[in-house]
Amino acid sequence: MAALPPGIRIFLSFPKDQWFRALVLVLTYLLYCSFHLSRKPITIVKGELHKHCSEPNEIEPHSYKEFVILKQPSQHPVDNASRCGWAPFDKKNYKQLLGALDYSFLCAYAVGMYLSGMIGERLPLRYFLSWGMVASGFFTVLFGLGYFYNIHNLTYYILIQVLNGLVQTTGWPCVVTCIGNWFGKGRRGLIMGVWNSHTSVGNILGSLIAGYYVSTCWGMSFIVPGIIICVMGVLCFLFLIEHPQDIKFDTPPLTPVNLSCNGFKIQNQVLRAGESTPDKNWEVQNMLGPTPVYPTHHIVILQKDPNTGKSGTAAISFFGALRIPGVVEFSMCLLFAKLVSYTFLFWLPLYMASVGHMDARHAGDLSTLFDVGGIFGGILAGVISDKSHKRATTCGIMLICAAPTLYFFTSVSNTGPVFTVLMLLICGALVNGPYSLITTAVAADLGTHKTLKGNSHALSTVTAIIDGTGSVGAALGPLLAGLLSPYGWHNVFFMLMISDACALLFLLRLIKKEIKCVRHPGVEQTEWKEH
Repeated sequence: MAALPPGIRIFLSFPKDQWFRALVLVLTYLLYCSFHLSRKPITIVKGELHKHCSEPNEIEPHSYKEFVILKQPSQHPVDNASRCGWAPFDKKNYKQLLGALDYSFLCAYAVGMYLSGMIGERLPLRYFLSWGMVASGFFTVLFGLGYFYNIHNLTYYILIQVLNGLVQTTGWPCVVTCIGNWFGKGRRGLIMGVWNSHTSVGNILGSLIAGYYVSTCWGMSFIVPGIIICVMGVLCFLFLIEHPQDIKFDTPPLTPVNLSCNGFKIQNQVLRAGESTPDKNWEVQNMLGPTPVYPTHHIVILQKDPNTGKSGTAAISFFGALRIPGVVEFSMCLLFAKLVSYTFLFWLPLYMASVGHMDARHAGDLSTLFDVGGIFGGILAGVISDKSHKRATTCGIMLICAAPTLYFFTSVSNTGPVFTVLMLLICGALVNGPYSLITTAVAADLGTHKTLKGNSHALSTVTAIIDGTGSVGAALGPLLAGLLSPYGWHNVFFMLMISDACALLFLLRLIKKEIKCVRHPGVEQTEWKEH
């Protein structure tokens, strides 16, 4: 009898549940990567919708003084609308019009996020997510068809942005809930920091795809990403497993312990033997493998009641989710952190094109370095928060460092490519680090908070509240950038620095509580004792 090939032996050495976890991790990564891939083209195409003309009034002012000088009446007025891009964005108020596109999408996204979180708790996630992806791809393609059908109606583009913003909200609550169902708190910061790189990878791929077509046929910059997200929606329908309970893995009965900080007493909860059936003991487990049994401590098991349906308990209410400790503070912090991140997402390519005097494609390619830095920032924030067990403090430190870095970025934008590349990477890491940590590990922690007593329905709602509040800031940031940039880009970056300071302000109470906490020796990372 021949020996098995080495590759097959490696394949068989991993338990079946680990392969399914890997499938869910990779699939949700690719699914949300396609969401961001379809959002990015508008930021690249802006430089083509309005081209930088040779008239003095079209030069980008870098300060208010330059703005006043450039606003002086021209001695030789020339009608350059036909040379300045795609109507109606070829006029001198193009920044306000492009800002209206961003604002339409992001406002719809913010409103829809609150609704999608609650709907996602009550519908099968696979169906809800698959429908949202196909619908998002459809509206993305419709935007690109405006090029081929020679559509110049601003209402058409704004309406598509609104509808696309609404259906795109199906993505985040669903993928985070799936990850929360399959993975526990073992190394959540690190795993989710790596997993959350789908945001930056999607932005990079979207920039490269859109940049490839933008100068020749900008409509394809939307059609190709739209087709990609539609295909991924079909794959989601075919392969996504919402919960490990759906395939009924056997898990050994364990005795849980509920240890906490911030004034709560250390308690032990022993499950009755009759309640320890194998298919009901899924939360909270080690991130990378089967749940280990330690001789000195135990793992928390969130028990489910078979009489209350598949997920165990009734869906949590909106105000019930707000009462979870930390949800309000992290939501408000994310509002300002996401304001900064999305201002870069939607306006960085245009800023690079205007300040660096480059075409739309090169500006889009260079802007991807900000997302590359965001990948490392998200992973770094996850690792630090896992080691220190202080999520809020980790975010606070990165926010403190981000504000002066933004100032230095404006100072070196004209000094040469080397400093520009370096500052793009650093800014990307510091800006996206807190944003990544809050939307992933923090949201999952709060969605499985001990006060919920095992209510697995809460994760999608909590995630939607946090990200929905953040999306309000995401809508305000690009809008404010559109209003402030005509008076000089320095005003935009000053607004971003103030936003970072506000984000830090909302975390101060949580940081103070974390500093007062010390880790209790001999227990797992979720077990704390207060001074």
